[in-house]
Amino acid sequence: MKWQKKGVIFENQLNLDWAATHTAVPIADNIGGDLFRVYFSARDNLNRSQTGFFVIDINHPNKILYQNPLPVLAFGGLGTFDESGAMASWIVNWNSVKYLYYIGWNLGRTVPFRNAIGLARSNDEGKTFVKQFEGPIVDRNIIDPFFTANPCVLVERDRWRMWYLSCVKWEMFGNTPKHYYHIKCAESPDGIHWQRTGIVCIDFKSQDEYAISRPCVIRENNLYRMWYSCRGITYRIGYAESKDGISWERKDNEVGIDVSESGWDSEMIEYPFVFDHKGQRYMLYNGNDYGKTGIGLAILEQ
Repeated sequence: MKWQKKGVIFENQLNLDWAATHTAVPIADNIGGDLFRVYFSARDNLNRSQTGFFVIDINHPNKILYQNPLPVLAFGGLGTFDESGAMASWIVNWNSVKYLYYIGWNLGRTVPFRNAIGLARSNDEGKTFVKQFEGPIVDRNIIDPFFTANPCVLVERDRWRMWYLSCVKWEMFGNTPKHYYHIKCAESPDGIHWQRTGIVCIDFKSQDEYAISRPCVIRENNLYRMWYSCRGITYRIGYAESKDGISWERKDNEVGIDVSESGWDSEMIEYPFVFDHKGQRYMLYNGNDYGKTGIGLAILEQ
C-alpha cells in the first residue's frame, strides 16, 4: 500500500465552549452522493470530550460545507460511566437506523481514567443521537479486568462482530501510572449483548509497545483488513490481515503511511478510519498530540 496525503482537512477553530481543543477519532458516514458527515470528538476547557460533526464533499475535502454548532452526543450525568466524556468510535447503518458506538470516560483516583463502551441511536439520520442505555454495553469484567474502549463493529448476516481495545494492566513508572492495552474481539446476536472470549487479535510485538487502539476493519471477500494505532514512544498506524477475523497477522511494514518530515503530523499519526467510495479508498486520521492539530485525509494510490 501507498497512501497519498492530502493534508489537514479540518482544524478546531470553533471557539465553542464544548469544543475548545482537539478533533479526535474521526468517522466518515456517507449521507448521499459524494457528501460525507465526519464525526469527531472535541474537548472543553475541563478536558471532557463530546462528539460533533462537519460535512464535506469528498471530491473537495478542504471545503467545509457545514459545521454543526452543537454536540450530537454529550457526556453523561453525575456518576455515570460517561460523565467525563462521550467519544464516538464507530457508526453502523443497519435497517435504516444509525447506531453510534462510543467511549465513555470516567476520571480515576489511583489511575487517570477508566473507559467503557456505550451505544446511542439516531432518529434523525445522524444529526443527533440518543443514548440507548444509561450504562455501558461493554464494561470491564473477568475477560477485560481494567477497561474497554475503541469499538469497531461489522454486521455479518445474523451476527455482529466487534474488535475493541482491552486494557490488560497498569504499571507505575516513577510517580506516573502507565496503561497497557491491545485489541480483542467479541460477537453479538443484536449489537447490544456481547459475548467475549478473551481472544487477542492484535498483541504487543515487543516490550517497548504498550498501546494498540482504534481498530478499523474492512472485509473484502474472504480477507479481513485492519488498520489501527500502535504506540511505543509515539503513535504510528499499523496494519494486519486475517482470514476469519480472529487470528491476525501483523503487517505494519506494509501500511504505506508514516509521519511527515515536518508539520501537523510530524510527531505521530493515529486513529485511522479507512473507508471506500466509488472504487477509491480513503483514510481519515489524526496527527500530533492525539488530534489537537486536526484531521487529515489520505488516498490510497491505485
